[in-house]
Amino acid sequence: MAEQSHSTGQTAILGAGVMGETLLSGLVRAGRRVDALLVGEKRPERARELEERYGVSVVSNREAAAAADTLALVVKPQDMGDLLDEIAPDLRSGQLIVSLAAGITTAFIEARVPEGVAVVRVMPNTPALVDEGMAAISPGSHCDEAHLAEAEALMGSVGRVLRIPERQQDAVTAISGSGPAYIFFVVESMIEAGVHLGLPRTTASELAIQTLLGSAKMLRETGTHPAVLREQVTSPAGTTAAALRELEIHRVRAAFLAAMEAARDRSRELAAGS
Repeated sequence: MAEQSHSTGQTAILGAGVMGETLLSGLVRAGRRVDALLVGEKRPERARELEERYGVSVVSNREAAAAADTLALVVKPQDMGDLLDEIAPDLRSGQLIVSLAAGITTAFIEARVPEGVAVVRVMPNTPALVDEGMAAISPGSHCDEAHLAEAEALMGSVGRVLRIPERQQDAVTAISGSGPAYIFFVVESMIEAGVHLGLPRTTASELAIQTLLGSAKMLRETGTHPAVLREQVTSPAGTTAAALRELEIHRVRAAFLAAMEAARDRSRELAAGS
């Protein structure tokens, strides 16, 4: 996990859904003091739940915007405009907005907040739920190194962080933002195949999941190119070669490329429509 930023001010999380709570719990586990955290939440039952679970103060979005130095906006892309309209009167120059909404550009946010508010755009993904997230962050026009470091500290509490130019965010959305769904799809297919081949579902699940976990760990820890690792498993005229031949016949590699291009294009459409 990344080290915490040296910011002494308050951080507010606006949007206490799954990802918002994931970020909150990650910050608490990483050592962020609960008296330095605020949550903006309108539903009374949800507010009580979060207060009891984490010991944080749950306030209105406008109160959070007025009090915090850093605001993490964790709402759906279609809700971002309304949220910014709501909190804009309480924002001030020097504050940092960290946006986790897919497809929402830093320019979109900067046009709706006071001059001098710094904006960092983040593309997170759901493995943040188990502290193995992959977040890509991009600075807006008013960001300095301290703002980027604070965004890194926020997202580093739930996984790894990369800095990228904003023009690459749509591609990142396609690879890592939507990526867990592709992996789940592949594992689901492997489990169904195992059942089809006569294995109990629990056995097929254990085999597929551990194979995925072990393979990912090999990639991370060896630093070896995936093609090399694949060749190491593939004996001439063996079982793996027979399976890979079928994947090539069915153009699985091309299908992955087409799928990720479709995700990239949809991310661009969301940005254009925001």
